[in-house]
Amino acid sequence: MTNPQEHHFLSSHGDVCYFEWGRAGDGLSVLLLHATGFHARCWDKVVDAFPDGTHVVAVDQLGHGRSARPEIKDWTMIAGATVELVKSLGVTFDVAVGHSMGGHCLVQIAAQLPDQIKKLVLVDPVIVSRETYLNPPDYSASDQMVSRRRNSWTGPDEMFDRFKDRHPYKLWDPAVLQDYCEYGLLPDGEGGFELACPPQTEGSVYATSASVDPYPLIEAIEQPVTILRAPQLAQEGAFDFASSPTPSGLVDCFANGTDVYLPDLTHFMPMQNPKRIAELIISGS
Repeated sequence: MTNPQEHHFLSSHGDVCYFEWGRAGDGLSVLLLHATGFHARCWDKVVDAFPDGTHVVAVDQLGHGRSARPEIKDWTMIAGATVELVKSLGVTFDVAVGHSMGGHCLVQIAAQLPDQIKKLVLVDPVIVSRETYLNPPDYSASDQMVSRRRNSWTGPDEMFDRFKDRHPYKLWDPAVLQDYCEYGLLPDGEGGFELACPPQTEGSVYATSASVDPYPLIEAIEQPVTILRAPQLAQEGAFDFASSPTPSGLVDCFANGTDVYLPDLTHFMPMQNPKRIAELIISGS
């Protein structure tokens, strides 16, 4: 695939940046939504594995990448900005893909725009048990942990060298980690770089992760849905971000759902094996 074009759309929640490969109508149209703290260009190696001629739109979701970076008060803000973008594009996507938080947002979007999304692929989505939304826990610990992340860097190479041997980044394809670092930094105005998703903004996403109950929306989704699910890892002490947040029974909540369990991968499956994830996305479309 060729280098994408960068576009910007002004939503009611702020500017939304998105990247586009190919043209609508030339082949399959695919919508890609990333996870918390990531950005649209984390999908580059997945896109590279798609068939030639595939039309792709990958979104820097609100608070991330080159989009506006407000404090997130609930996840309807993130999904709402993308809903407005998708409506403005007027494209019917053959398949829409959401990883982690992106999967939760995709459920919101598909419920609002059923005529523009033919099929959903939820990649280890952050859609937890229904009981969690009825009695939301306190996620302030995750918020505080993420908010302390280092935000000042000399450049992508320093960031790559710091992360490459650390869990969970050491599990990733190095080329994807390079994209994460290359496009995950912005100039700080003082000769250095800062995270494109500021720690405080990312922390606000984690803090509000139970702010929207997706189950009433799930019940309204009639399109085919494929869930790619990683193992829930045994955890001792600190939370392991590589563990799946997705209940094994989530697939049963969809009218037309298929569960694909991938025991050899983790929550970061698009970063670990982008070619395999690309094949799973395309094979069911």
